[in-house]
Parts: sequence; structure tokens; C-alpha cells
Amino acid sequence: MKIAFAGLRHNHIYSLYNEVKAHPELTVVGAWEETAEAAAAAKEIVTEPFYDSYEALLADPQIDIVAIGDYYGIRGKRVIQALNAGKAVITDKPLCTSPEELAEIERISREKQISVGIQLELRDDAALRTAAEIIGGGALGEIRAVQFTAQHPLNYGVRPGWYFEEGKHGGTFNDIAIHAMDALTWVAGSAYERTLFARQWNAYATEVPHFKDCAQFNGQLANGAAVTGDVSYAGPAAAFQLPSYWRFTFWGASGYLECRVGAETLTVAAAEDTAPRTVAVKPVARRTLEGFLTEVRAGAPADNTAGCIAASHAALMLQRFADEQR
Repeated sequence: MKIAFAGLRHNHIYSLYNEVKAHPELTVVGAWEETAEAAAAAKEIVTEPFYDSYEALLADPQIDIVAIGDYYGIRGKRVIQALNAGKAVITDKPLCTSPEELAEIERISREKQISVGIQLELRDDAALRTAAEIIGGGALGEIRAVQFTAQHPLNYGVRPGWYFEEGKHGGTFNDIAIHAMDALTWVAGSAYERTLFARQWNAYATEVPHFKDCAQFNGQLANGAAVTGDVSYAGPAAAFQLPSYWRFTFWGASGYLECRVGAETLTVAAAEDTAPRTVAVKPVARRTLEGFLTEVRAGAPADNTAGCIAASHAALMLQRFADEQR
């Protein structure tokens, strides 16, 4: 299968580029970047030829898949164009920045039978997959409440400048919480249903007061379980190494489980336990890219596309709820 990259202004897209380059079934045929400065930087990494325009890329009949890593605010438009051109699409998160764009993406994907994927890397985490197995096996009973923290470093002046330009980011909830919206479905066994409280505010990026870098919320899963999360850009430079980074606590009807993304163990206390137990995580074989490619090979969207659309919808509705607060 042949893949081309469109938009190279976020480092996340390069992790996909490297994974694709190492994949035996995939060939990168080219790339495109709208801005000259970003294109020049990209050419230090991307060795394939660059197209003169996005339209030229989409018109290339050899391309099966378009990988999109452009700034968030333009992604929905880029995805819709690619789907209309008959190309399968995989993006860094988020997929788009409005529910209206998402509805159009879902419609075209369904009508044209074209798959859509998102780099939702928590799907590849061994700790969360082990947690899903334990919870799915009934050790905790039905999940009643979930708390998670995912504070990221702001890295102002290091992150791409477009992050802080009005209209290009689309909101901190949509940027980060989408990972949790996806993971809750297959770890807790119930999809995110509605938001009860959401607050977003500017606390760290004081140079750009419009950028709401802090984001906390409380919501509800379809089974009635409570969800409380913090996805703020409030962490120091070492945030990715802190124990609070993507730490999930699950409270079941008959037990407790806590895990951290990237950890080698998790903690469980079932109803019969007189003390918490440390459980080693199990290695996982499933990869985010493979879930998407399975659908592309089959020639029709299925569970992977549905999961990406559902996670996007939940994150976008959370973002809209927060945006509407005064």
C-alpha cells in the first residue's frame, strides 16, 4: 500500500512516518507541506519527493492512504478532501475541531466505505490493556467511578507556534481528552456519555491570554459511572515522567485498580483482598496502525473507524460544552 504525508507541522506525525517506513506492507511515496519554512525543516527528515500542492497529492492515483499532520484547525478540511478523493486517512489526534466537520467525515466514510484512523497511542499501552483484561474479567465488578490525570508540559516557545494562534488549536479538551474518551470505552467497558461540569482557563500561557491551557471536567459514562479528569497543560518540562502523567484510577462495585501509562505494574484491590496487590502488566501485540490497516486491507470501515469517530465525538462535545460556559 502506498501512503503520502500531508502537513508536517507537529512532531507527532514523524512517529507515524518512522513506523510506516519500517512497515513491510507500506511505501511512502511523497509528502506535502503548505508553508515553506516547515517544508524545509521536514525535508531534513522526509527523504521522499514533495508534491507542489495538496491537490496534486490527492490526484496521484497510486496513493492509497493520506497521513495528515497539519495544524488542528485545518485537519477536518484536509480529511474531508482526502476522503472525497477516495483515499483512506490516518491522522494525529485530533481528527478535526468541530462536531459539524466530524459529521461530514463520518458521512463520507460511510457512503464511500473508506476507513479513518487516528494515532490514539493509549491503545498500545500494556498497562491499560492489562487493566482492561482484569476489569473485563469481572474482578472489580461494574465500574462506578474513574479518575484520571494527564497534565502535559506547556513548553511555550518549544511547541509549534500555531498552537497559540487563534483558530488553529481548537481547545485543550479536544487535544488531549480524546485519548481518555477512547480508552474508557475499552478499559471501563462503557462509553463516555455526557458532561456535567467543565472548566477551561488560562493560567500558564500568559503571553497569549486567549489560550486556555488548563482543562478539568466531570462527566458520566453510559452505565452511570462518574468520570473526573484533568488534561491541563500545567505540567513542568518533566511532566511525562511524573507519576501523575496518564494515571487512571478505576473504582468498581467490588474493587479498585490504579495504573499509569508506560508502567510495568499496576495496583489492584478486589473485594476479597486484605491488602492491595501489585500485578505485572502483560505485553501487547496490537498496534494502533495495525488496527487501521486491517480495515484498509478489507476495503471497508469497521470497528477501528467507529472507535475513532466515537472518541472524536465525545471529545468534541466535551470541548463544546466547555466553550459554551461563561
